[in-house]
Amino acid sequence: INAEYGTHRSKPQSQTSVHMSRRLKELINDVRECKTAQDERAVVAKELAAIRTSFKKNEGDYRQRNMAKLIYLHTLGYSTTFAQMECLKLVVSPYYSDKRIGYLGLMLLMDEKQEVLMLVTNSLKNDLTHPNHFIVGLALCALANISSAEMCRDCSPDIEKLLASSNPYIKKKAALCAVRICRKVADLRENYEQLAVALVQE
Repeated sequence: INAEYGTHRSKPQSQTSVHMSRRLKELINDVRECKTAQDERAVVAKELAAIRTSFKKNEGDYRQRNMAKLIYLHTLGYSTTFAQMECLKLVVSPYYSDKRIGYLGLMLLMDEKQEVLMLVTNSLKNDLTHPNHFIVGLALCALANISSAEMCRDCSPDIEKLLASSNPYIKKKAALCAVRICRKVADLRENYEQLAVALVQE
C-alpha cells in the first residue's frame, strides 16, 4: 500500500498476466537499444500488435500496463488513438492506479473535439465528489485540460463548490478548472467573480 494515497491499492493481477505482459521498462530498454529508425519501428509495431490483441481479448489485468506503454509510444510520435475507449475503462475503475493512467491517457490521446470524450462526463462528475482528494485531483486536471463547452456547463456547479474547499490541493486545481470554464462558456463567468475575489484575498 502506498501511504501517500491512503487506502487506494493497485489492482491485483493474476500470475499469468504478470508473466505474459511486458513491462514498460522493458519496452523502453528495447527501443533505446535500436540502432536504426527501422529497428525502432519494428519493435513498436510488434508491441502495438500485442496490445491490440490484448484489448480485443478484454484482458483487464493488462489494461493499465498496456496504457502506460501506449502513452510512452505516443510521446515518441506513434499513433495510439485506437486506445481511447480503453482510457475510459480505466477511468471508471475503482482503483486509483487505474484512474491515474486512464486520466493521463485521456489528456494525451483526446481533445475536446472528440465525441467519445462525452462518455466520460458522468464518471468525471462522480470523481469530483469522491471522498479521496487525490481522485478528485485527477478529475480536476482532466477537466482543466480537455473539457468541451458542454462538459464545462455540466461540471460548473461542482467546480464552484470545490473552489470553497478547505483543502488547498483541491482549491488550486479547481481554480484552473474555473479558468477553463470562463474561457469556454462566457455566460458562466459571473458565477466565478466573487469566488475569484475571495481567492485573491486569501
